Amino acid sequence: MKIMRQFVVIGCGRFGASVAKTLYSLGYDVLAIDKSEERIQEISDSVTHAVQADAVDENALRTLGLRNFDVAIVSIGSDIQASIMATLIAKELGIKKVIAKAQGELHGKVLYKIGADRVIFPERDMGVRVAHNLVSSNILDYIELAPDYSIVEIATMEEWAGKTLRELKLPTRYGINVMAIKHGKDINISPYADDVINADDVLIVIGNNEDLRKLEKKS
Repeated sequence: MKIMRQFVVIGCGRFGASVAKTLYSLGYDVLAIDKSEERIQEISDSVTHAVQADAVDENALRTLGLRNFDVAIVSIGSDIQASIMATLIAKELGIKKVIAKAQGELHGKVLYKIGADRVIFPERDMGVRVAHNLVSSNILDYIELAPDYSIVEIATMEEWAGKTLRELKLPTRYGINVMAIKHGKDINISPYADDVINADDVLIVIGNNEDLRKLEKKS
């Protein structure tokens, strides 16, 4: 049975509104908070509850019962001070997991320092993904896991088609490991060495960024 999780999204700009609406569409309880009355009116029909409140007003957030929520997403845009204060208040109110959006590396370091469980960099991450997609026709998507490792979706190269994973020896030749193979709408998780790669398959691989760069240049 799926455990019902409750989410609060603090800051309903483009990013925050997108997160809140998606979570609600997936069937979760979502409270959206923003100090802009206009934004709250816009999102009110797309979440469970939408409340106009100042994210740096601890009493207001306490009154809204934030301590009862499982996850807080602090997605305040350009006001870094408000972002930091809202993250701090969410942690102090006892929310189990606080995810905060950062404008840059320094902002991210501060958010981690004050207790954010995870910091995301939407603009930077999207920039990385777009750049990798532009330099290689085979790279379909690129997700950075850590400074040294990433997950990449890569279209089957011409010379790979019709061969098994065992024959391709991708870990030896390229230093990458195949996590899954997408074939149309089907996905093969943890494929076997004797699975054959089709020309229209998409491989989801994990590897060291240096090894992945070599693969990008080849493709």
